[in-house]
Amino acid sequence: MASGKVAVVKARPWAVACFLLPALLLLGALVVYPIGYSVWRSLFDASGDSFVGLDNFKEIFTNDAINTALTNNLIWIVVAPTVATALGLVFAVLTEKMRWSTAFKLIIFMPMAISMLAAGIIFRLVYEQNPDRGVANAIMTTVNDTFADSAAWPDAQPRPDGPVEAQEDGSYVLLPPAEAGSPALLPLVAIPQPELEDAALAAVPEAGGGEITGTVWMDFTRGGGGTPGAVDPEEKGLAGITVEAVVDGDVVADAETAEDGTFSLPAEADGAQLRMTSDSFSAPYNGAEWLGPSLITPAIIGSYVWMWAGFAMVLIAAGLASVPRETMEAARVDGANEWQVFRRITVPMLAPVLAVVTVTLMINVLKIFDLVYVIAPTASQDDANVLALQLYLSSFGTDTDQGVGSAIAVFLLLLVLPVMLINLRRLRRENQR
Repeated sequence: MASGKVAVVKARPWAVACFLLPALLLLGALVVYPIGYSVWRSLFDASGDSFVGLDNFKEIFTNDAINTALTNNLIWIVVAPTVATALGLVFAVLTEKMRWSTAFKLIIFMPMAISMLAAGIIFRLVYEQNPDRGVANAIMTTVNDTFADSAAWPDAQPRPDGPVEAQEDGSYVLLPPAEAGSPALLPLVAIPQPELEDAALAAVPEAGGGEITGTVWMDFTRGGGGTPGAVDPEEKGLAGITVEAVVDGDVVADAETAEDGTFSLPAEADGAQLRMTSDSFSAPYNGAEWLGPSLITPAIIGSYVWMWAGFAMVLIAAGLASVPRETMEAARVDGANEWQVFRRITVPMLAPVLAVVTVTLMINVLKIFDLVYVIAPTASQDDANVLALQLYLSSFGTDTDQGVGSAIAVFLLLLVLPVMLINLRRLRRENQR
């Protein structure tokens, strides 16, 4: 070594082969053989006995369920990596300016420690329709109730065969016209007893001075008894219901029922038809139907972003640490604001890292299975379908066809390969610099 020459140890070929053999055997058993068998199996029918050529691949583009999976996979590839990478970039930049950046990074990255199955179970509960169980709808209903008035009696319905009739717009109309001197009785039913605990007893007002009076009440006596259509002693009045007097389609007067369910309208309401407005009986706002057909895919993508934004943040933060601070400071000295520094210096210099994160997430979402399978209920599973889930359903579901399932697996491999090759070429170019 004194001469300055570097000694090169030449290993014998058989020694190299012995060291590589275990890895090659494992690679062949876990990668090469499954790929080869999937390609071979995709050329045969469901039983595996008859050669069908490319018919199984034709099925991929003609089957409605698989076409839905293809469309959803396209949405996943475009939306999920983009949103996760963008959030990771924002988090990485913000943590540089935060005092408790380490704790913040830990919180954001923590979902990565949770398995896909566990995350799916968590978000299945988060997206529950019932606001008492689903966190997402609980937040939405709380905000809505803060700024919007809720209906007084959403469960109330007209008594069957009674004088009140439901209309298409959700309002309830008293069929006999109002008459001065004769109290208008508007009986309703179907209200749960717990909602009536704080309600006052119903009363029948005395008519006088040509006014139209009446009562809106719960026409039901607990334990049985009572007279249908009559205000009995133990029956409760319904407060807060708007009663309108309608003449030829025009509202001539309106009033709101008191605590005991009574109301009073001026004399011009004589002969009018009394209508209880629909906003007194509209169903309460229960949030969005996250697990329904229209929102199921965005909802699952949201859970994926929740898990993988931390992964993107950590990689981008590592790249951000290597960005020369002198360049940023020089831009600030020249008068650039923080947004200009971020857009014209930080993002361009992080472009290689952003590309790595985006490509990695694209490969990952092509294989997404667990979240879709766990979160999507049976009724919405077809709408949330993706290729990996369809592969499982075709191979092991009720209508088993392993020929089609193998064709989907080969097709997924063909989709992943170009993305992987692009990533490898980019890494080689960086290593040659």
